[in-house]
Amino acid sequence: MIIRLAIAQINTTVGDLRGNKKRIEDCIDRASNSEAGILLFPELTITGYPPEDLLLHTGFLNDNLSVLREITDYTRGKSTLTLVGFVDFSNEIYNAAALIQNGEIKGIYRKMNLPNYSVFDERRYFTPGSKPLIVESGGVKIGVNICEDLWVPAGPINEQTIAGANLILNLSASPFTSTKNNSRMSLLLTRAMEYSCAIVYCNLVGGQDELIFDGRSAVIMPDGQKIIGKAFKEDFMLLDIDTAQSTRYNLFEGKRREYTSKIELQRVFTNIGFRDIAEIEPANENRDVVEEDELIEAIELGIKDYINKNGFKKVVLGLSGGMDSALVAALAVRALGKENVKCVMMPSEITSAESKKDALELASNLGVELFDIPIAQAYDSMQEVMSDVFKGREPDVTEENFQARIRGMILMGLSNKFGWLVLTTGNKSEMATGYATLYGDMAGGLAPIKDLYKTQVYRIARRLNETEGDIIPLNIFLKPPTAELREGQKDQDSLPPYDTLDEILRLYIEESFSLKEIIGKGFEKETVEYVLGLLQRNEYKRKQGAPGIKVSKKAFGKDWRMPLTSRYRR
Repeated sequence: MIIRLAIAQINTTVGDLRGNKKRIEDCIDRASNSEAGILLFPELTITGYPPEDLLLHTGFLNDNLSVLREITDYTRGKSTLTLVGFVDFSNEIYNAAALIQNGEIKGIYRKMNLPNYSVFDERRYFTPGSKPLIVESGGVKIGVNICEDLWVPAGPINEQTIAGANLILNLSASPFTSTKNNSRMSLLLTRAMEYSCAIVYCNLVGGQDELIFDGRSAVIMPDGQKIIGKAFKEDFMLLDIDTAQSTRYNLFEGKRREYTSKIELQRVFTNIGFRDIAEIEPANENRDVVEEDELIEAIELGIKDYINKNGFKKVVLGLSGGMDSALVAALAVRALGKENVKCVMMPSEITSAESKKDALELASNLGVELFDIPIAQAYDSMQEVMSDVFKGREPDVTEENFQARIRGMILMGLSNKFGWLVLTTGNKSEMATGYATLYGDMAGGLAPIKDLYKTQVYRIARRLNETEGDIIPLNIFLKPPTAELREGQKDQDSLPPYDTLDEILRLYIEESFSLKEIIGKGFEKETVEYVLGLLQRNEYKRKQGAPGIKVSKKAFGKDWRMPLTSRYRR
């Protein structure tokens, strides 16, 4: 039997209950006008995901229920069965999906498998549900589950398919990490083939603090056919699906008779409008993916949503003439438009003519406004102020950091005066090793490339130049990286070569390898000890840094919860 399905891949905002409601109702109208039998939304559609400790406030929970009632009333006279995510709240709190049709809540499914790893803390807030849910209409049986329910082996899909379901609807909020979509699609295909059912998967899209949700909602058939929605953009997918399609339709026939009576299921009986023939086949976004393009799109979306959802219009950042600030400026222009990106050159007496030239050329290529605010006078004044206290001590990193902190003060002053959000420009290699100045270049509101290693920064910059026409000056690629806080300074004076450094860091941070295991990969013992020593000594800096956009398997932030006080080494 053929059902017309609508998949509403929308960009919600945590806590914006009214704004989310408007998006939901717009999609309800669109689905109804398209004569869709079912409309599927992402996980926790009403509240946004993840609502975190807002869930500990009963006012928030009750307001979310009020919005659900309003949405339910809005469906009056509409025959589309709408599945919307919300927080179910009585004596306990549940991550739930409401099944709404014609002004009535037909049923509620409570998520049974609560993730509690990586960036997920669902067991901190939610109680797991206990009953799989089946929708029955005209002899067709449809299973409903939420995100993690589909990722775990033998989740509710097992009982649902044994009970006769051959169509599974999944509301999801699965965050983006680089190359994750390959494993996600492999999982969905495995489940479809394993249980001989079609899977309709609606994923959230948009930026939420550190997290990026990449969308790419999908319909996966058990014979391997798949339809994938847009990446990093809102999408409304409409298609007609034949629920009888299956590669092994009678696989569970015997088990159904034997086990169905033993399984405690919720059953929702409703009338879904079926169609005689399939008329709509949606465009398929299934495309070859270049990793650097994914990262560019993810960070662009992260910048745009962080700025817009927090009420800012413009951003400001310091241009040093180096690669990190060049990439952040280019990504900010992509996300916000050149008119909303302000750049500041803050040269000292140490700043080279080469750096000034590169910064000017970049600003010209991007078309951004560039302010030139020299810091030599402020630096001299700072040294004079401290001269009596520092008397008898040689200049060292203290004086170097004065420069970075003066620059941070200037950027924060511009932020205060004009309401611009400061973008910091540190990368993951620097954040890991502490090669950054607290209250200096770490000062700001958002760190767009905080989860990119230095080697990735260069790869992404090259890709940007390939696709956008050499916007980052060639000389920035050619010259050695430097903080330029003292004469002749180079990053590699203090750090191993970046290809070595980044791989050691990746193995330790993202793969959790031990010192001994990393040495076993062919790295010198002294180098590994030095790098891990830097990593562990600089936890206090990372705790005070700006939030960054997560694009890797394990990012500094919610993913990385190391104690500040710890005597364990490696």
